Amino acid sequence: MKSGHKAFAAALLLAGLLLVNYLAARLPLRLDATAGQIYTLTPGTKSILAGIGEPITLDFYFTRDAEGMPVQFVNFGDQIREMLRQYARASGGKLTLNIINPQPDTPEEEAASKAGLTPVNNTESGAPPVYFGLVATQADQRQAIASFNLQREQLLEYDLSLLVHSVQHSQDAKKKLGLITSLPLQGTQPDQLMMMFQQQRPQPGQYVTTEWGRSYAIQTVAADADKLPEGLDALAVIHPQNLTPKLQFAIDQFLLSGKPVLLALDPSSQYFKRQSSQQMMMMGGPPPGVSSDLPVLLKAYGIGYHADSVVGDLNRATKVGGARGGVSTLPTWLSLDADDVNHEAAAIAHLKSFLLVETGSLDLHPLPGVTATPLLQTTDQAGEIPSALLQMSSGEDAAGKLTAPGKRTIAALLRGKFVTAFPEGAPKEDKPADADKKPEEKKDAPATPAAPELKESSAPATLVVIADTDWLFDDFIFSRDAMQFGVLSPMNDNLDLASNLVDFLAGTPDLLSIRGKGPSYRPFKVVQQMEADARKKFEARLAELDSRLEEVRQKISGMTAKRAEGGRLVLSPEMQAEIEKFRQDEAALRRQQREIKRTLREDIDALGRRLLWANLLATPLLVGAFGLWFQQRRRQA
Repeated sequence: MKSGHKAFAAALLLAGLLLVNYLAARLPLRLDATAGQIYTLTPGTKSILAGIGEPITLDFYFTRDAEGMPVQFVNFGDQIREMLRQYARASGGKLTLNIINPQPDTPEEEAASKAGLTPVNNTESGAPPVYFGLVATQADQRQAIASFNLQREQLLEYDLSLLVHSVQHSQDAKKKLGLITSLPLQGTQPDQLMMMFQQQRPQPGQYVTTEWGRSYAIQTVAADADKLPEGLDALAVIHPQNLTPKLQFAIDQFLLSGKPVLLALDPSSQYFKRQSSQQMMMMGGPPPGVSSDLPVLLKAYGIGYHADSVVGDLNRATKVGGARGGVSTLPTWLSLDADDVNHEAAAIAHLKSFLLVETGSLDLHPLPGVTATPLLQTTDQAGEIPSALLQMSSGEDAAGKLTAPGKRTIAALLRGKFVTAFPEGAPKEDKPADADKKPEEKKDAPATPAAPELKESSAPATLVVIADTDWLFDDFIFSRDAMQFGVLSPMNDNLDLASNLVDFLAGTPDLLSIRGKGPSYRPFKVVQQMEADARKKFEARLAELDSRLEEVRQKISGMTAKRAEGGRLVLSPEMQAEIEKFRQDEAALRRQQREIKRTLREDIDALGRRLLWANLLATPLLVGAFGLWFQQRRRQA
């Protein structure tokens, strides 16, 4: 082949490669090769995107190049950017994505602040704060994620889809979730006697109610109420105790009307067990009830529940650290995994791990017209132990006391047309206090027409029953070590279970398939070692700085008693000189710290560039080597 022909062929090959790359960048085909399929949109997200009416604009604010930005946040920001691009592609032109890098004292920074985004404090000393949030705008409606939380990386798609869904329905009132519970899920206000003896303070609520409150308006219903609030979309009954017959009748009628109900019972509530111990130590009074039951309703709905027995499973026993550093293995603390989940149930199909503590069990005997589906089950090595034996023990010795081995159902879903638990009608009303008064003495009151009593479901109804309530508490959801530093790091899928079930019951199934994806951050050991080496260089200097800072603070605090007229603090020239010298040393150490971090980032960036060039050159080098080998073989032939 002539040299001119070879040059022309090479030019055609180069043009072909450029054309292929151009077309590939614009074709809607993508391959998600990540381990957790983190860039693959779930059917729920696609359904939400398909339902977009007016166009939506997404403004992603991320100060990516800020000095001192941790590598994990940079990676998370890149993940969010790529995920948003997937949303824009899948929306069919209904989503417009703007990626904005707000710098200090710029119109972009002002726009981020006006949109309600929260600046994140940079780890670099003296560096300006950075923005890391998302704003969704549709017409005159606006919703925002004020600041992305790295701890919610696994729920990224859910948060993005919820934002898109919320901005479309921001004018709609939140759905109403009724909550009946004897547990302090929304916090506690101790009585005066307990405050006097133990100096107790009001306790914050559990995070599960915060999660529910993001999408629903929670309306609390007291146990002594006669009826439910009007307009509820779903009802959660958690560890019910001392419910009035009228309220139980109202729950029955609510379910028969086709409205969904989540019922969580417990034969051995850890919260009330602790309350029982405190009460007996304080005053020797009777312990509060640690178990809950609604026998009238459960029997009518074909559910058998063992209110006085706790399930233990030798194959799902949980190792729990003791106060003195020891480790106990508790078979009554069930660490369920993916093998114990009914993957055909949409509400929990993608969840993989749960922690349930001293749970009960359910026997399902569905009536005609009702379908019962187990959601969570133990292994066939499970048994039961009377809950009374666990009141004053840790449960570690329960392994030898379990009886009747076999698989147990912990949670179940029932759907269909139920029959009322009150075939004789509503419970009789108590005699009013003024019943003996003469008619003329009674005050006139407008008559309220009573709703017709339902004897069976007027529409298919949904009931979820779980034989445990401890799984809703923060102590059994989040890592305690992380909580000490104010970080909520889930150690299982308990919170996802609570959110999924309420979403499922309240009629938003599009959000169900979005949860449970793995993290995108896969640590690179070379980079980690570089960071560790860099930290060693300045940790000793920072410790010295902190020590000297504390010393000066103590000296200054010791002089606060010496005040001149007018209440002004008097500092000696020697102390002023010492403070000035310290400030100069502090500035020098801070500069050294920034220099070390800058060097670290330069090394990491250089490593990234080397890997990038290696990836870019690997394919053409291999193709060229193959071409030379093939040409040589042809010549030899």
